[in-house]
Amino acid sequence: MPLLIVAVGILVLLLLIMGLKLNTFISLIIVSFGVALTLGMPMNDVVASIEKGLGGTLGHLALIFGLGAMLGKLLADSGGAQRIAMTLVNKFGERNIQWAVVFASFIIGIALFFEVGLVLLIPIVFAISKELKVSILYLGIPMATALSVTHGFLPPHPGPTAIAGEFKADLGQVLLYGFIVSIPTVIIAGPIFTKLAKKLVPDSFNKTGNIASLGEQKVFKLEDTPGFGISVLTAILPVILMAIATITTLLQETMGIKDNVFLTSIRFIGSAAPAMLISILVAIYTMGLARKIPMKTVMDSCTTAITQIGMMLLIIGGGGAFKQVLIDGGVGDYVAELFKGTAISPILPAWIIAAILRISLGSATVAALTTAGLVIPMLGHTDANLALVVLATGAGSLIASHVNDAGFWMFKEYFGLSMKETFATWTLLETVISVSGLVFTLLLSTIV
Repeated sequence: MPLLIVAVGILVLLLLIMGLKLNTFISLIIVSFGVALTLGMPMNDVVASIEKGLGGTLGHLALIFGLGAMLGKLLADSGGAQRIAMTLVNKFGERNIQWAVVFASFIIGIALFFEVGLVLLIPIVFAISKELKVSILYLGIPMATALSVTHGFLPPHPGPTAIAGEFKADLGQVLLYGFIVSIPTVIIAGPIFTKLAKKLVPDSFNKTGNIASLGEQKVFKLEDTPGFGISVLTAILPVILMAIATITTLLQETMGIKDNVFLTSIRFIGSAAPAMLISILVAIYTMGLARKIPMKTVMDSCTTAITQIGMMLLIIGGGGAFKQVLIDGGVGDYVAELFKGTAISPILPAWIIAAILRISLGSATVAALTTAGLVIPMLGHTDANLALVVLATGAGSLIASHVNDAGFWMFKEYFGLSMKETFATWTLLETVISVSGLVFTLLLSTIV
């Protein structure tokens, strides 16, 4: 019965969002109330459960997510992202242009959220395509791959950051293992998959695309942008700080070094919130003040960034509320009981549940958070590495993007594809990323 109630709840959620075109946040809250009451939760506890889920999720995520949005916006508005992309294109040359796009998109993707990165990079990809007379899709698939992989696997993106918080996983470990999984996944789903897509739908590689809907894009003269080195450092500084802290902790545990003030300080600086705060302060200087940009202009960029993510924060909070209802309503315990006594790792169930929810709901972040509500009780019966369960959930939440996902329509319209071509490129691409992510996560679980 609990799983049937969840299934009906998800169908109602689909009806509200896709059928009635109701706002996703409002739909999530309605379904959370409905599922809670149907599961038999006392009325007095329902509101408290929803508030706990919403507040707990945003309490962990809002600071990191907000500062991350500001960092990405400063990088974009200063021309730093354009400098990274064009420098790598020039360095790699025409022959290795796909790899240049992969590297640039991966670096930029760490700092920018998926939709923002797509809007920023597509005009650059179109310009390179026109100059080198190559297909826009030939460059667009590797670009979308790198952005999607960073979105699904690497903090400070909302999905992996939120799931890590729910699973109580170490964010630094998620980042470190996320890189290990991301690199081969990007290679397979990017340049290699492009060759397969060209055989499946050759005509799609002749399309010219249309980015008129993006409006006039701000284009910088390269000499007016920040230097390549400082742009890359600014983009990946939070990653560097978190990675240093994680590696230091791993070495400390391996070598049996006693804790001291120095090691404690490194761990503090490398934890997510301080790392993001330090990074945004550095970005305010490197992308703004150092280039004689007035503080007011810099702060306007930060304000715009927060304005743009407001609704997404509410949707993530709504996903957290739904997750908490599943836990407090006993669904998670029911799922845990099903797997009790089995030797199966929660890595595979987490991926399967997230994949089913992603196909049903469209939103990768909401699918991941809902999965957390079903998987958390299972974690008490296993010694699985929590960071790897986070990555498996993230991988599952990327699978088979189709008509209920905004990314599907963005890719279709920008690259001028038919429905069939979009399914054969974008939907299949997301599935390759998801399955590759799972495979490499499982391989990693045999080592760590």
